[in-house]
Amino acid sequence: MSYCTKERACSDLAKPPVNEPREPEQFLMQTPQGNPLLLSHTLQELLSKDSVQVELIPEKKGLFLKHVEYEVSSKRFKCSVYRRYNDFVVFHEMLLQKFPYRMVPALPPKRMLGADREFIESRRRALKRFINLVARHPPFSEDVLLKLFLSFSGSDVQNKLRELVQGVGDEFVTCRLATQAKDFLPADIQAQFAASRELIRNIYNSFYKLRDRAERIAARAIDNASDLLIFGKELSALGSDTTPLPSWAALNNNTWGTLKQALKGLSVEFALLADKAVQQGKQEENDVVEKLNLFLDLLQSYKDLCERHEKGVLHKHQRALHKYSMMKRQMMSATVQNKEPESVEQLESRIVEQENAIITMELRNYFSLYCLHQETQLIHIYLPLTSHILGAFVNSQIQGHKEMSKVWNELKPKLSCLFVGSSSMPTPPLSPPEGNFFSS
Repeated sequence: MSYCTKERACSDLAKPPVNEPREPEQFLMQTPQGNPLLLSHTLQELLSKDSVQVELIPEKKGLFLKHVEYEVSSKRFKCSVYRRYNDFVVFHEMLLQKFPYRMVPALPPKRMLGADREFIESRRRALKRFINLVARHPPFSEDVLLKLFLSFSGSDVQNKLRELVQGVGDEFVTCRLATQAKDFLPADIQAQFAASRELIRNIYNSFYKLRDRAERIAARAIDNASDLLIFGKELSALGSDTTPLPSWAALNNNTWGTLKQALKGLSVEFALLADKAVQQGKQEENDVVEKLNLFLDLLQSYKDLCERHEKGVLHKHQRALHKYSMMKRQMMSATVQNKEPESVEQLESRIVEQENAIITMELRNYFSLYCLHQETQLIHIYLPLTSHILGAFVNSQIQGHKEMSKVWNELKPKLSCLFVGSSSMPTPPLSPPEGNFFSS
């Protein structure tokens, strides 16, 4: 027992339906026996469900970029397909339509006029995060929508996605546990929901600040690389200066010539230092910033789900109750006024219909809370990603400083000829003297 898709899949293992993936046993939800509400996944199990790569394939017409296509490669399905941004949009819409009570990550914005390479690359990264979160989400990973999106190579993928959802109904309709959801929920589910929402809001705010600082650290490493490269080039330019020495400085001619020769060769080491700094910055962008963005996308999808629950199910339930109350008052008024039997019967029929609608709304409300409970558990399963992020950050700093320190140490002996004493022997100072450097 687990997510509703698991129960449906379990009942049809002998004969998989057309709309379900053919490998149900491998991707069933794991829950403790006896309670389908509780999950027992680990972070590693979620991450190992699939790894999806999204790469840019720009198509150019003349001098202008007409549109951008993406090569989407799934490790699980062992295939690559080509998708455009609008394909992702339709896929996202169908997920929301079929799974309104689950965490569906948001898509990055559409391209605006004058979008540059930086925007396109940022959107590619966001699409990659989106599809990996979806591919690792237990119910989504078992659904035919994902399989089609990651493996269908035809040109009409958008219509195929719509056809899969058309007339099927959402998860509440297809899930056999939907009407029993209330039985599995704790008595204080509303209090738990409010507490979880507040906790995850606080976690989101903290991770948002961490992401911003990580971005600045990575950007500083890349800026440092640029400064080191320019610093080396300026030293090289100084060493390559061909301006003749004035006659009154002839006594220092040999010294200046030696200095210029040494300065000229230092640009190689500074270029290497710049390269190491760039590598560190890029590594921190990929291993730290992107993982923080991934977790933030997941947390944001939880916040969006909470809003859908409050503005959707709860709001509709309240409206249904209000409408029912109005009908009951009309019924009482009609009875008192002895109106015609036909009008009273019509009103009674409408009241019965409204009562059924209220019952459905109540069931949907409990099912929404049931799903929210499971999605909250998924958030907590992802929380150990924090240690992965911190480990990547620490390793990047250690490796980066180690490699740059090696280059600095190799550079140090080459500075000897820059310091010449009265006996023409190299005397490089190890450190400035104590006190004021310019004191007499």
